[in-house]
Amino acid sequence: MYNRFMQQQNRFINELFRIVNGALRLDIDKVRNYTSFLADKLEKEGDKTSAVRLRKLLEETDHQLRPAEVSLARALPVDSESRFPLIEHVNLRAMKEPPVVLLQEQWDVLNEFLSIAKSYAQLDAEGIGGSVSLLMYGPPGTGKSRVARYIASELELELYVARLDGLISSFLGSTSKNIRALFDFAAKTPCVLFLDEFDAIAKLRSDTQEMGELKRVVNSFIQNLDSLGPQSIILAATNHEGLLDSAVWRRFSYRLELGYPTTPLRAQMWSQFLNPIDFNERDLELLVDLSEGFTGSDIQEVCRRLNRRRITTQEDPTLKDAFQILQNIGIGEGEERRFLSALKGKDSQTIARVLRDRNTKLYSHAALAQLFGVSKATAYRRTLKGGKLDGR
Repeated sequence: MYNRFMQQQNRFINELFRIVNGALRLDIDKVRNYTSFLADKLEKEGDKTSAVRLRKLLEETDHQLRPAEVSLARALPVDSESRFPLIEHVNLRAMKEPPVVLLQEQWDVLNEFLSIAKSYAQLDAEGIGGSVSLLMYGPPGTGKSRVARYIASELELELYVARLDGLISSFLGSTSKNIRALFDFAAKTPCVLFLDEFDAIAKLRSDTQEMGELKRVVNSFIQNLDSLGPQSIILAATNHEGLLDSAVWRRFSYRLELGYPTTPLRAQMWSQFLNPIDFNERDLELLVDLSEGFTGSDIQEVCRRLNRRRITTQEDPTLKDAFQILQNIGIGEGEERRFLSALKGKDSQTIARVLRDRNTKLYSHAALAQLFGVSKATAYRRTLKGGKLDGR
């Protein structure tokens, strides 16, 4: 009970620090936005009286007529020439997602980051504050965007996504101004700013093939990131961490690597994503092994397609259905890491032999019968005779 009370107090103190910071800098937008945000928090925690008083103060100091509820909605920053939005708001309330699945060492980094983000004001007062920024890196489909949504949900903040590759390629001449607009928005708005595909801008400073304008853009980005201070929460994600400038790495006090899921993680993912499809423990063991080298996004897509089949056919999907979808998704990018991709174009007899050689106990004749949709006796008989399991 006491710990919960202290956590609530820390969250309120964080907003007070932001409000005071805005007032000292004569930044009325920041003061208004964070005061409104604090009022919402107080109301959510049951202190409606304080929330009403704060909103009344906002209304009394506003020269324009506004409804009783002071909205946090702000105009998104746009490019000065095209008027295209520079960021996208993610409606977390409309999303229903399964729990995040991570290794314990990954959870350790993430939980520490969240703890700092929730208590930055207390740490800053003790003189041990610092940047509240997290850089996520790893192959595509390993959950970087999912983790960003989880962080925003845990912090009870709005999430805004900036895709920097489009920002640069489309608006080279005004990119520095656009970057400044992004960070101004983040400094004044209670939010998590997520810089997706971050390597598009962060890699450029040492690239001799790029023009001087792009190098100046990277320097501008670093300067803007430095100027934010510990009050804004910045996340970044890259699929190509080797391209990042060393100066960029230093701007992120927390780093989280998200790689291809291990066997235990794949087991958790299949169990969570399959719901409400009910496969038995043996079936799950097969799916976990068959999905070696697949990303969490791949596994979720397999489960999504299985559920679509369940709805459209009004029948429970089988292990054969899952095997077929896995083979289909295994085609294309990432084939080199998936053992299943090596079976592309092979006949059923060859596939059966490869699976048996991989693990005779796991890929029993009964399991092969399920994967190819034939009886156990037929699978056994055709395997012995060298026949194809699908009868062709």
